[in-house]
Amino acid sequence: MVSESETAPIHALLVSFPGQGHINPLLRLGKRLASKGLFVTFTTPENAGKDLRNANHIVSDKPIPVGDGFLRFEFFEDGWKEDDSRRKNLSEYLAQLELVGKQVISQMIHKYNDSHQPVSCVINNAFVPWVCDVASELNLPCAVLWVQSCAVFSAYYHFFHKLVPFPSDSDPHIDVHLPSLPVLKHDEIPSFLHSHSPYRFIGELILEQIKKLTSPFCVLMDTFEELEKDYIKYMSKFCVIRSVGPLFKNPAKPEDSGRSESDEIRGDLCVKADDCIEWLNSKPSGSVVYISFGSVVFLPQEQVDEIAYALLDSAVSFLWVLKPPHRSLGLPSQVLPGGFLEKTMGRGKVVQWSPQEEVLAHPSVSCFVTHCGWNSSLETLTCGVPVLAFPAWGDQITNAKFLVDVFGVGIRLGRGQDQNKVITRDEVTRCLEDATVGPKAQELKNNSLRWKAAAEAAIADGGSSIRNLEAFVEDVKRMACRVGVRTIEDHSLGTS
Repeated sequence: MVSESETAPIHALLVSFPGQGHINPLLRLGKRLASKGLFVTFTTPENAGKDLRNANHIVSDKPIPVGDGFLRFEFFEDGWKEDDSRRKNLSEYLAQLELVGKQVISQMIHKYNDSHQPVSCVINNAFVPWVCDVASELNLPCAVLWVQSCAVFSAYYHFFHKLVPFPSDSDPHIDVHLPSLPVLKHDEIPSFLHSHSPYRFIGELILEQIKKLTSPFCVLMDTFEELEKDYIKYMSKFCVIRSVGPLFKNPAKPEDSGRSESDEIRGDLCVKADDCIEWLNSKPSGSVVYISFGSVVFLPQEQVDEIAYALLDSAVSFLWVLKPPHRSLGLPSQVLPGGFLEKTMGRGKVVQWSPQEEVLAHPSVSCFVTHCGWNSSLETLTCGVPVLAFPAWGDQITNAKFLVDVFGVGIRLGRGQDQNKVITRDEVTRCLEDATVGPKAQELKNNSLRWKAAAEAAIADGGSSIRNLEAFVEDVKRMACRVGVRTIEDHSLGTS
């Protein structure tokens, strides 16, 4: 611990919703901030913390050196037992998390103050907007990490403030005209904004974060200026935005720096990804179709069958992540058609989980069949891999629109669950062929490589995202000084 006679480092407390797609980017941000000399505490409920510890061999409360700073984990109980049936109801759980979380995070901040590690800044992601209230009540600067695109941010902002017309019960099929963005059809806006969405409460939760934008001094975005320049510029009229992505891609290190302990700390909640890199090494360059629908989307069995038969008919090599359903869903695992594995032996591999960043960066991968979550979208853009866009809900719908029609790196395979349509094997086969061979495939690849170069430039020394991150760190330091937190340039942790 730091003694009273010592000066405390800048301490950032990062609070995450306990979901894979939320933990990953916030933890990546935490590592970036620590590398700049901050002391970062990352917290999320214990139900996810347990999986994080098991997957990453994390010891809670043990600071991990990261660059010039440190990263520490501290998980908290959310008040429900692990097998509580109410966890299956996300709406109920979100209310419980807010009820308990407000008290726990406040107590955590007071504890750090008493132990002479005062919190200088609080950062949350959008599924825990109540964190902004806690920070405000304690007079602490807070920032939000937006883990969706700036285009989606614009949609939620304009919807909340009623700045432009959106589809409604009385006019469900109108186009949406957002400033600086292409026109969005009714089925291209985030699906949580539709009144008929079964997940409307998630949209309301995100809108609650939009409502609280008067509290955070900054909105950090896991995107990069070159990708969404016009959208970022326009939305910066309403709040301070700093694009700091792609966060999954580590900035280049000196050649002699080697690997550090922090390199092994990831946001994966899966204990061990299946070993598929060696299998990819055996395949020719640009020959493998990678198929994965993220950590939450779970396809109906009928759709799994159609994809499987398309793979049989197309004769492409493939790596397919077919994960079991999350334990909270209580659903049976999907099954493959009889004889599928035997018939595709050698040219196909089916796994339950994969190291996606390494897979997409592998030269043998030709295209990515994806649900178009923003994490996956950024990863495939940054790795220069074209996509077959197969969104399910939420921002995935809008991301698919941009991947296909704006960024020019994909072919649309579906329009989301609201379409209520099973994509047939013939459609899947045709799209696989278009994305992997011929002039269309080459066009997609060329566009993908351009975005890859732009992403790499953003996180290179002096790049836009690096400059924005450094500016954010300087903001935090200035605010820390104003509230009386003592800082020094060189600080080493002592022991209690």
